[in-house]
Amino acid sequence: MPKRDRHDQAEIWSEHQFEQVMGELSPKMRSLFSICYYTGCRVSEARQLRAEDVVGESIVLRKATPKTKRTRAVPIHPKLKAVLAAADLPSSGYLFPGRSGEQPITRQACDLALRKACDLFGLRGYSTHSNRRTWATRLDKAGVRLKAIQDLGGWSSMAALQRYLEVSEDEKVEAISRL
Repeated sequence: MPKRDRHDQAEIWSEHQFEQVMGELSPKMRSLFSICYYTGCRVSEARQLRAEDVVGESIVLRKATPKTKRTRAVPIHPKLKAVLAAADLPSSGYLFPGRSGEQPITRQACDLALRKACDLFGLRGYSTHSNRRTWATRLDKAGVRLKAIQDLGGWSSMAALQRYLEVSEDEKVEAISRL
């Protein structure tokens, strides 16, 4: 069941949908949501990133920002590298500063930007969490070990991770056909 009025789970992006929506966002918002999409981080983690957290070929999510309060580093995907290079992001301080520049952009501003872009295409059930669910589901379908997905995404338990993974009706039919 798709997400509605902030209830149930966020929809999974198709690659086309994600590209459409990203094309409607400002370079700053495109960078923020691309970080979420290619690292599996939460929007609250991405918005608090500092320029100093982009270390070599990785993005470091410091223990102060993740829900689990554990630092983790996620390698930068080549497509993400290109998006970040195209954006005019600060070289120090918050990558995504708010209006004052002293605090990060608000979660509400991120959510509003994404909702407006989704509305242009009539996309319902998508939220800032769609990136995280899509990331985990795609890695799972690609055969990546669940333990690697759990570590990279910062889930505290395998049970917590498994709630994020999408299983299509076709996959269920295929599973039963193997009996």
